[in-house]
Amino acid sequence: MVKLFEKAVFRGVELNNRIVVSPMGMYSAENGYVTPFHLVHYGKFAMGGAGLVFVEQTSVTRKGRITNGDPGLWEDGQIEGMRRVTQVIKAHGAKAAIQINHGGRKSSQQRAFRGNGPLTDRDIEMGEERWIPTGPSDVAFSDGYQVPIPLSKDGLVGVRDAFVATARRAVLAGFDIVELHMAHGYLLQSFLSPLANFRTDEYGGSLENRMRFPLEVTRAVRAAIPSAMPLFVRISATDWIDGGWEIEDSVVFSRKLKELGVDLVDCSTGGNLRAGSTNANLARGPGYQVPFAERIRHEADIPTGAVGMIRTPDFAEKILQDGRADLIFMARQMLFNPSWALHAAEHFGLTGNFEGWPEQYGWWLTKWGGALRANGESLHGADKYPEAAE
Repeated sequence: MVKLFEKAVFRGVELNNRIVVSPMGMYSAENGYVTPFHLVHYGKFAMGGAGLVFVEQTSVTRKGRITNGDPGLWEDGQIEGMRRVTQVIKAHGAKAAIQINHGGRKSSQQRAFRGNGPLTDRDIEMGEERWIPTGPSDVAFSDGYQVPIPLSKDGLVGVRDAFVATARRAVLAGFDIVELHMAHGYLLQSFLSPLANFRTDEYGGSLENRMRFPLEVTRAVRAAIPSAMPLFVRISATDWIDGGWEIEDSVVFSRKLKELGVDLVDCSTGGNLRAGSTNANLARGPGYQVPFAERIRHEADIPTGAVGMIRTPDFAEKILQDGRADLIFMARQMLFNPSWALHAAEHFGLTGNFEGWPEQYGWWLTKWGGALRANGESLHGADKYPEAAE
């Protein structure tokens, strides 16, 4: 049995396989509203055979956007566009998930493909809006970034309620799964990390206090969505910075999340260090974040998702077979090859004649594949064109 293509069940949702398209910011929304780009972008992953397709981090408030190009669900008018996205995803056999987020002290910055740093005067001339971000403390993310306004207790209630309202809109938009973004230095993760949280009230200081607000949001969102709807949480399992959040903290936190009804912990890392900076603790390589998913899965006794430079079907399968994670989250590899899941099924011999492909494609590809084989060529062209195998 190929575990990568086993069904996975979370509450009332069954995934056709364990391949997940990870949330990836595209910075292409208009005033928080999705555009035709998003329909094509997300639809192609569902057509490519992934079991679960995540819509990118979606802002719970207008000022919670990371960039001016982030999608949102902070108002009812944004539901219909998201509903069209979920309809496209589901029409091609995948389940639809959404990651909801507040950017915190990393809000009001450039779109990634325009610099991924603080907004400049040129950005403002191009029509971008700048605003003062909020965070747990008045500590800027990095040099050149704005100093955030610390959230008051009333402000915390407002943010919590915004997450709840956004989750409810996600249900109305037809999403199957909601994920809370508690990673990468954004608001909820910045409460967790001692690198960003310098509060002296009950929301800062000890690990218990730093976990308090993210857990309050979790509890409120879990209560607001249907009991049959899974709730995932993405965390940064470590900051990769001495004195920051560590894997031991993540194990404790994941146990708390499980108690509150979270169904899976999506294990990423980092984000409290500005892009382009170096850190001796971080060494990227194939599966470099998998050990965190493995440890949380076993020590917190909760399903996990593994992410990070997992490129080949064999590697993804081995992670699952070895019991290191329950789902495989893929990002850039999916941008490179949106049909990765279909190719993986072919790799394992689960399909031999384009079964599983959209029938509009399969009819053409079956004829094409037969002609190639009759000519002694492989489908990928590596026989006569070795460079195609790279």
